[in-house]
Amino acid sequence: MRVLIVEDEPRLAENLARSMRETAGYAVDIAGDGETGLEMALQNPYDLMVLDLMLPKLEGSGVLRHLRNEHVTTPVLILTAREDKASVVSLLNSGADDYVAKPFDLGEFLARAKALIRRGKGQATPKLQIADLEINTLERRVTRDGKEVTLTPMEYRVLEYLAHRPRAVISKSELLEHLYDFNWEKFSNVIEVYISGLRRKLDNDKPLKLIHTLRGHGYSLRTDEPAEGAE
Repeated sequence: MRVLIVEDEPRLAENLARSMRETAGYAVDIAGDGETGLEMALQNPYDLMVLDLMLPKLEGSGVLRHLRNEHVTTPVLILTAREDKASVVSLLNSGADDYVAKPFDLGEFLARAKALIRRGKGQATPKLQIADLEINTLERRVTRDGKEVTLTPMEYRVLEYLAHRPRAVISKSELLEHLYDFNWEKFSNVIEVYISGLRRKLDNDKPLKLIHTLRGHGYSLRTDEPAEGAE
């Protein structure tokens, strides 16, 4: 998953980004003002935006309004020092999905962020189930047929993204856009390497294959055989 943090306090932004990278394995970009944050949000497919209200150049409420006017549906978690109910109601009515009031507990922040990402993917619980494959997104634990499967951090991130959209065909470019931030040099064959690792660890000794490649289109996590051209 890829997250955009729009926050003008560098230390807070870096602390939030580090926590999301280390505890959830998310790719995280940071913008230090509202104009930059709005531009990044319009140009890139994020799974969550964390948006401070008091920003230079363009306030958070303006960023939120522009996004929703452009029909960008990315979930938005507001960071605010305003605790009066009128401000909170106005934010939620303007298209915010949730908020945390400063100062906030980091554990609560992470829980709310993860919940919004799940909700944005149409998942009500932190456990994803496809046939005998179970993914616990809170513990980042994967089992198949009741046996734990050890994955590398990037293999897990690829699998979780596919599992949030079972049966959909996900292109290589979409995976790259959602799994990496701006600071990582993207190599053309890296996704193929992770898919190969997932097949070896999840499918090799199983009669039911879950990881499928549709040549020229992308990858799919599913219990049935996809259309012609799949592997």
